[in-house]
Amino acid sequence: MDLDFKKILKQAESYKSDMSRFLRDMVAIPSESCQERDVIERIKQEMEKVGFDRVETDPMGNILGYIGNGSHLIAMDAHIDTVGVGDPDSWEFDPFKGFEDEERIGGRGTSDQEGGMASMVYAARIIKDLGLEGDYTLLVTGTVQEEDCDGLCWQYIVNEDKIRPELVVITEPTACSINRGQRGRMEIKVTTHGLSCHGSAPERGDNAIYKMAPILLELRALHENLKGHEFLGKGSLAVSQIYFSSPSRCAVADGCWISIDRRLTVGEDAEYALGQIKNLPSVKSSQAEVEMYTYDRPSYTGLSYPTDSYFPTWLIEEDHPACQAVAKSYRRLFESEPLFSRWVFSTNGVAIMGRLGIPCVGFGPGHEEYAHAPNEITFKSELVKAAAMYAVIPTIALL
Repeated sequence: MDLDFKKILKQAESYKSDMSRFLRDMVAIPSESCQERDVIERIKQEMEKVGFDRVETDPMGNILGYIGNGSHLIAMDAHIDTVGVGDPDSWEFDPFKGFEDEERIGGRGTSDQEGGMASMVYAARIIKDLGLEGDYTLLVTGTVQEEDCDGLCWQYIVNEDKIRPELVVITEPTACSINRGQRGRMEIKVTTHGLSCHGSAPERGDNAIYKMAPILLELRALHENLKGHEFLGKGSLAVSQIYFSSPSRCAVADGCWISIDRRLTVGEDAEYALGQIKNLPSVKSSQAEVEMYTYDRPSYTGLSYPTDSYFPTWLIEEDHPACQAVAKSYRRLFESEPLFSRWVFSTNGVAIMGRLGIPCVGFGPGHEEYAHAPNEITFKSELVKAAAMYAVIPTIALL
């Protein structure tokens, strides 16, 4: 099929106001993880309005919109849950009412990551308008619970819905560069045990908090010595939470546990990261327990799909056909060379490629630095660029 790239760009530009309105409607609906029902309904309305051939919601609550009925299944994904707003006083505008000017749209979820959904839906409209359907089926997914447990939605889509695309484009914010990987992560729990006694005679007990103290120091040192990778960067380790158990404020603590956010670079996996901590001298001497957290929070539909809190690293090479298809789409549309980059944060790619081995590439409107931050914004010009790209990629991928 011969693609008229200038016409595709012109058509994407013509839908700028529609994408902006749709995005602002989504932003106005609070949709934190496990509370996405209303925003899913709003997306369903827009998908049906622009002419999707089929729109379904699976038992977990993910929305699945289909264009075409070709033999090659290509998917594009946006998680449509958001984090909370944090301190309202840190916002210069209402995070749900947002704002709009000639260049920007503000509000919670504009960059992370409902902007990607707006562009995908109108890419489907462009495909319909210009007759770009080919020997492919385009699956547009609005996935849930990513902020809580990235990739869980795609574990369900592939393993339970029995849907396995040949390629997935992740529409998380990339500032319209092409992202081809990210570090993985783990959520780890370390627990020390002691013996409580009255605080007036602490020598009678065994303080679990004191047992944790040298572990904390060795964890900090472990972080400083983790290895790196030339593209994805260095692994990291951060103690993010600390808890205790004690009969009262006048008693020695009989339990202490911490949470660790462990970021994994190339060559690091769950066994490796847990082993590093288990082998620390302070962990061994205190007989501390080291384990991975499990996520089992029910989705908004009530479905619980437990999984280990392990989110593998993934990386696709620049010369991979999937990556080159996205790069070629960019060159043909914009007559310039794309930038290749990576995400610092984690995405659904941890399951799509990290667990399941399905090639994935990132391209999205919005900027990573606005994610999870007050005064979140995105840019209308990037919504337009992304919509044009999403309309072109399926055809280019099959050439």
